[in-house]
Amino acid sequence: MNTSQFSLEGKVALVTGGSRGIGRACALAMADAGAEVIVSSRKIADLEPVAEEIKARGVRGAAIASHMAKIEDSKALVDQVVERFGRIDILMNNAGTNPYYGPLMEQDEKTWDITFNVNLKGLFFLSQFVAKVMKKQGGGSIINTSSIGGLRAGELGSYCVTKAGVIMLTEVMAKEWGQFNIRVNAVAPGIIKTRLSEALWKNPEVGEAAISQIPLMRLGEPEEITGAVLFLASDAGSYTTGATIVVDGGRVHGEPSYLEKR
Repeated sequence: MNTSQFSLEGKVALVTGGSRGIGRACALAMADAGAEVIVSSRKIADLEPVAEEIKARGVRGAAIASHMAKIEDSKALVDQVVERFGRIDILMNNAGTNPYYGPLMEQDEKTWDITFNVNLKGLFFLSQFVAKVMKKQGGGSIINTSSIGGLRAGELGSYCVTKAGVIMLTEVMAKEWGQFNIRVNAVAPGIIKTRLSEALWKNPEVGEAAISQIPLMRLGEPEEITGAVLFLASDAGSYTTGATIVVDGGRVHGEPSYLEKR
């Protein structure tokens, strides 16, 4: 196998939600593969250390503050990246939020709107802005972070609905934008040890209950998402579009079968 097809040398990547967790891990992995990487999230102070980590790998990097729920921010973000780096070859839509934990019957309009504005509406419009750039330059790769919550109903009701929407939006964009050599795919992580999911894993009882439903018998680490993302970002995935790659330790298939005592 020619491993050079995983190289991202000469590519410019934009990663939202890039200050920590999955976004940070993927941004650094892309930099290791040779890409110039711009990380974005709401707070510049959280982004700057990641930008320095990117530069330490011998490639150009930058941190740009932007709020996914604000369409004008997304437009300005794309304009700044193109002005400073000349192009956008890879977009990883990783920014996400889940402001409400509880039953749908009790959810209010404010938290519903926040969840949809960031996870789905913001993702779409940033993708649209970037796709117009990619169309002019001859193509690119868009990678959306969904969740196994988008594949099976869970306790995070409205969050699951947005992540299901991300999967369908991925498929629709892939179907429409393939003619421009723009590939659009998604990754669907399971429970990864990030700040977004810490309510599930910081509590020992809740964490043990979650682990008991995972065939690999452990939670995932942010770095374990990077392999799928590098495949989708690089020439290794050049004939893959409209796909959702599940990275969840097998949880989507249910709890372990015939579990032996340890």
